[in-house]
Amino acid sequence: MTVQNSDKTPSRKQRLQEKQRRQLAVVDMVDKAEVKVRKAEAELAVAVAEAVQVFGDERAASEGLDMPVEAVRRFVGMAAYETAAAAVGADD
Repeated sequence: MTVQNSDKTPSRKQRLQEKQRRQLAVVDMVDKAEVKVRKAEAELAVAVAEAVQVFGDERAASEGLDMPVEAVRRFVGMAAYETAAAAVGADD
């Protein structure tokens, strides 16, 4: 009869499986975070586009939001793209 040692080191296969499990968990976490970031960016883009309307133009919105004009333009472009994509999707 053999005695099992509870302090037995994991086999090479077990170590590899654990490493792969951790890698997959991290990839899943990053994927979920990217989805959240895209959603937040889309919401920010809509808010910035609305700010441009309220402030009158991109430069005034840039000053009012303390955001570079290039960032304002990027978000306005994103909002326009999202609006166009939603309109195309509604046509289907």
